Amino acid sequence: MMFRIDRDVLAEAVAWTARSLPARPSVPVLAGMRLEVTDDQRLKLSGFDYEVSAEVTLDLQTGEPGVVLVSGKLLAEITRALPAQPVDLVVEGSKAVVTCGSARFTLLTMPVEDYPSLPSMPPAAGRVGSDMFASAVAQVAVATGKDDTLPMLTGVRMEIDGDTVTLAATDRYRLAVRELKWQPEQSAFQAIAMIPGRTLAETAKALGGTGAEVEIALSSVGGTGEGMIGFSSSGRRTTTRLLDPEFPKYRSLLPTEFSAHADLSTASFVEAVKRVALVAERNTPVRLTFRGGEVVLEAGSGDEAQAVEALPVEFDGDEINIAFNHQYLLEGLGAIDSDVARLQFTTSTKPAILTGGKPVDDGTVEDYRYLIMPIRLSS
Repeated sequence: MMFRIDRDVLAEAVAWTARSLPARPSVPVLAGMRLEVTDDQRLKLSGFDYEVSAEVTLDLQTGEPGVVLVSGKLLAEITRALPAQPVDLVVEGSKAVVTCGSARFTLLTMPVEDYPSLPSMPPAAGRVGSDMFASAVAQVAVATGKDDTLPMLTGVRMEIDGDTVTLAATDRYRLAVRELKWQPEQSAFQAIAMIPGRTLAETAKALGGTGAEVEIALSSVGGTGEGMIGFSSSGRRTTTRLLDPEFPKYRSLLPTEFSAHADLSTASFVEAVKRVALVAERNTPVRLTFRGGEVVLEAGSGDEAQAVEALPVEFDGDEINIAFNHQYLLEGLGAIDSDVARLQFTTSTKPAILTGGKPVDDGTVEDYRYLIMPIRLSS
């Protein structure tokens, strides 16, 4: 087996495939990356850890068919460091030799026959623009939980109803919900899937920015936790097992009526929260007082360091004093993708809803809501 390929193309593909490799593989062979040159002069790079699979297909300048398995992490480090010249890889017995310019690396191969076969892609369910998909997933993924002892809170719930996809995630302290349009294979298609949040975020980010469409494939959705979801775009495909579909009844948490709302510059608000939060301890809140045409931000109290800052705001409603975890507030502001942030309130002790304040001008549906629980202030 041998092949020649452009260094940048190879390095990008190896890095993308290597992201699915386990940091601590249960067996050594799972740390490997499988490289296969096909009869039609194409290179397939793949990785699989029994949970997540990744495969990318590239066109070659030249190649001889064959298969080899090498350390994925080491190959990624090597290809990233190579000079900007064509890369040759040749298998010589139990070793793979990588040559680029005057640089030469020799890698030990691993037994290909011990490597698990990649799962087949499930049936195609529909397509969505890669940039829209990446943006939507990023907006929701900020609210996923990090506690692996509560698996359902580490996932993103995907609900499909015809041409509408709803993504939702919560860690019990905030909730992010995003609706977007897609092109289903069947107009009346309906499904529910719980996708591991970290895997979905990495996949959407990696497939975004190409301007192409992402094809989403699903199997055994809405039933047990044995289903699988797949994503493919521009010669790249990845699959992951689904989590158990159990998830909080989040729609009942979203207020439908509000007593007040505030519109303010997102960038100015972010900078003010960051400044005031400099004196906030890890678990102490940033306090916000909305009244008239301003919002007053405060942090710290008593004998501790304190900070106060006021910002202009368009506020409609009775004066309200409310407090939030500053990191959760900043992550929500970073996710709304709008020059204007709108905060909607019911009372100071009930969740607030953060959305983009500017309406969408082109008529497309871009419904994003970020619910954030307030921190009760001591009287």
